[in-house]
Amino acid sequence: MTTIIKDRLKEFATEADWKSRISPGRQKEIWSIGGGKGGVGKSLTTANLTICLALMGYKVVGVDLDLGGANLHTCLGANIPSLTLSDFLTKKVSNFDDLITPTPIENLSIISGAHDDFGMANLKQTHKAKILHQLYEMDADFVLLDLGAGTTYNTLDFFLAADKGIMTTLPEPTSIENTYRFIKSVFHRKLSLCDELLDVNHLIDHAMNSKITGDSNPSKMIKDISIKYPELGQIIESEIVDFIPNLIINQTRTQGDIDIGFSMKFICQKYFGFNLDYTGYLEHDPSVWQSVKKRKPLLTEFPNSPLIHNFESIVQKLLPENNQQNQERVG
Repeated sequence: MTTIIKDRLKEFATEADWKSRISPGRQKEIWSIGGGKGGVGKSLTTANLTICLALMGYKVVGVDLDLGGANLHTCLGANIPSLTLSDFLTKKVSNFDDLITPTPIENLSIISGAHDDFGMANLKQTHKAKILHQLYEMDADFVLLDLGAGTTYNTLDFFLAADKGIMTTLPEPTSIENTYRFIKSVFHRKLSLCDELLDVNHLIDHAMNSKITGDSNPSKMIKDISIKYPELGQIIESEIVDFIPNLIINQTRTQGDIDIGFSMKFICQKYFGFNLDYTGYLEHDPSVWQSVKKRKPLLTEFPNSPLIHNFESIVQKLLPENNQQNQERVG
């Protein structure tokens, strides 16, 4: 059955000739998978996206950046790696090639996060820069980052550094609320890192921390800043246009659960002023916990799972050429 899945995914790659459309100046695409809280399926999503890409013939590396809670290897059915990111940061190894661990899936390798108390949860800026440099130097078509939960600067910075930022959430009030908080925190961080906006950072802070009411919301307050400072307003507008996070709703059971993604897209546009790309949903499937319990990859262990179709659809939308078409359609 794995062969059937592999052949079907390869058809998608061949029909669209995806590889020829990756920018010649870049040898890879980096995708980051994050979210507002733990337990929303980030590692599951990362693992199965890497499997889909690998079965399509791409060379893929999954990097576990859930610093302190690394478990991507479990979702992929791989053994606990002997070397982790902390070995790189403590200079026991000099580059990421030494950290790469193969998985049972052809074309797919992983790099594990820290399993010790090195202080990975509070990385220095120099450490983040070193990690990012190594990520862009890796010999791979796609590198997927499995981020930790929450809104620490580590998580936000790695989310922003990727070519595509993907969020997973559950169709539950607390999860949705945390996802909005994550989205706002990422965008706030993006603006705060823009040197040209340093003089109005205090105004941006006020705007992004404002409560949403009928007459007041971050989108309106940022527009007010743009009117008062036209030149800086153009920079802010450019940052807004450049910010299009992707959203995946996990464990959907009803059409109402699926439609939550469209509602979140509308709210982000209305109250925050930027586009949210509702990339797809993952149906609730009992085989998920069975695959985790058996330490076997979901897509290969349960080839009849409805999630296979879900992941196929999501990967098609995320691949470079199709994603560009989606953005043009939104514009």
